[in-house]
Amino acid sequence: MTALDLHLRQALQPWRTAPAWRIAFSGGLDSSVLLHLLADWARHEQLPPLTAIHVHHGLQSVADDWPEHCAQFCARLDISLQIVKVQVTPGASLEQAARNARYAVFSERLGPGEVLLSAQHRDDQAETLLFRLLRGAGVRGLAAMPASRPLGPGRLVRPLLDCSRAELQAYAQSRGLVWVEDPSNADERFSRNFLRRQVMPLLAERWPQAAASLARGAVHLGEAQLLLNELAEMDLLAARGACAFPWLPLPSLDLAAVTALSDARQRNLLRHWLAPLTRMPDSDHWAGWYDLRDAVADATPIWKLADGELHRADGRLWWLSGDWLKPLRPLELPCAASGEPVELPDNGQVHLSGELAQGRWQLRYRQGGESLQVPGRGRRDLKRLLNEMRVPAFVRLRLPLLFDGDELMAVANLTHAPGIEASGVRLHWSPPIGAQGLSW
Repeated sequence: MTALDLHLRQALQPWRTAPAWRIAFSGGLDSSVLLHLLADWARHEQLPPLTAIHVHHGLQSVADDWPEHCAQFCARLDISLQIVKVQVTPGASLEQAARNARYAVFSERLGPGEVLLSAQHRDDQAETLLFRLLRGAGVRGLAAMPASRPLGPGRLVRPLLDCSRAELQAYAQSRGLVWVEDPSNADERFSRNFLRRQVMPLLAERWPQAAASLARGAVHLGEAQLLLNELAEMDLLAARGACAFPWLPLPSLDLAAVTALSDARQRNLLRHWLAPLTRMPDSDHWAGWYDLRDAVADATPIWKLADGELHRADGRLWWLSGDWLKPLRPLELPCAASGEPVELPDNGQVHLSGELAQGRWQLRYRQGGESLQVPGRGRRDLKRLLNEMRVPAFVRLRLPLLFDGDELMAVANLTHAPGIEASGVRLHWSPPIGAQGLSW
């Protein structure tokens, strides 16, 4: 048994009872070695069921031969293989787009508790740290790839992170393994390839343990990020506070609690809070946060980020995304108290409980100038009422209003005119919840 075998078995010991192990199999050196090691282990011991997944991106013509190579490789090892073709949508980074497509496939195909095994190794850690350091990444970006993390309903596990590329290559050559070579890996116009082929060998000449030291540094930075996350969680406890509108299902924080922190802790808190929701800007592009934070009290500033917007209203920060950012279409919807929810275009749903008297009932949105009979207070201007209730500005135009002809009778979730208040009629609105955040 080789040192590589021993290390793999030790790394995967916590996952021996998983329902299944699935291997991310590109056909390259690293994943070929991982698959071969696992297949050999499975011949001698009882392991979770092994299957391989090959994602075919179709980004270059040579890749069309790789699925067949992977199928033959798996057949020799008696390992079941799934081949999944994906369409990669080009963006600012083709590599990132391909990665997103790949991990979407893996996430969709993992069952509850199942484990996806990926073959990243120590040299990958070192190159990633150096690459991101040269791009000016912060602690979060410089932190090591974790040995495991959640992925869909299962886990992503990287059991070879403490092994070098040289160890994997020596194993492959000693076993006569054949793997595919991505020709783009030789193109030094790509920064990662330049680092791998030119910079890392040069560093190793001067410092033979350069890759190991860089990888160890990435682990230390990962621990530092864990501590920053713990600090952010402590700050979140104080900053969540109580929202005056429990029916408004949007992520929000108490602005005063956030601004009471130092600038560095504010940024740490916001990065942590927004990480599942949006890609964050680098440290040179936080002017939008300071503009929002420092705006005068009656202003309605907005910080636009990659996947949504941060608003300030009612003394709180609010995260808006998805339907909340779509233009609202005019609404004139005949209404009856059926008790069944009614979908509103890009604006959640409403339902009306109770029995409406005969009338010309309609659902509409605000146009301006509306007024409402308020129990015990007479007729009040709707704009003033919403100000008194401190309803966030971004909510006001979206509030469903119930009219009988031209007479405003109810504002969803907030107030009802005496004419229907006594009858027990209530207008309930379930607002849109926004986008569900990032998957990876």
